[in-house]
Amino acid sequence: MAFTLPELPYAYDALQPYMSKETLEFHHDKHHKAYVDTGNKLLEGSELAGKSVEEVVKASYGQNQPLFNNAGQHYNHIHFWQWMKPNGGGAIPGAIEKKIAEDLGGTDKFKADFIQAGVSQFGSGWAWLAVKNGKLEIMKTPNGENPLVHGAKPILGVDVWEHSYYIDYRNRRPDYLKAFIENLVNWEHVEKMYGEAIA
Repeated sequence: MAFTLPELPYAYDALQPYMSKETLEFHHDKHHKAYVDTGNKLLEGSELAGKSVEEVVKASYGQNQPLFNNAGQHYNHIHFWQWMKPNGGGAIPGAIEKKIAEDLGGTDKFKADFIQAGVSQFGSGWAWLAVKNGKLEIMKTPNGENPLVHGAKPILGVDVWEHSYYIDYRNRRPDYLKAFIENLVNWEHVEKMYGEAIA
């Protein structure tokens, strides 16, 4: 099962003004495509060829760093595009909102802590909302790492590599993260992944 670059689920200009057409063109067509192409080259002839992206991520972690870097970023980006939508943000679905209140101290605290996780991730990486041992957790990881390799299932993630925001926000990472959580999140996709994570 070779990695394939998914189509964006919306037009390149659909997330403006929070994420520009230029950012999506570079991020999807250049960066994500490079992870797919490099990942496929590294998979050729390996014992992981034909495995799902999740299996490749877990099996290559700590074993094959170049493959892990590209497989991890491919997995992260497959969902990153779906974690956003035009006119996103807004109300959080009931079951998740209830769980956020239970595990994370409510919506406002969750949003502040999620933004803080992204702001405080030194260098490149990601901030996450994940399910671990039946509870919601906010996590952050360096580079292409994700909660899958820490015994958790991600249900929302935000890319804090500079290529994700520098064209639009320059060095204002907090502004990008606030725009993401308030105006871009596709809560329907989060809800779908939450359902799968607790099934």
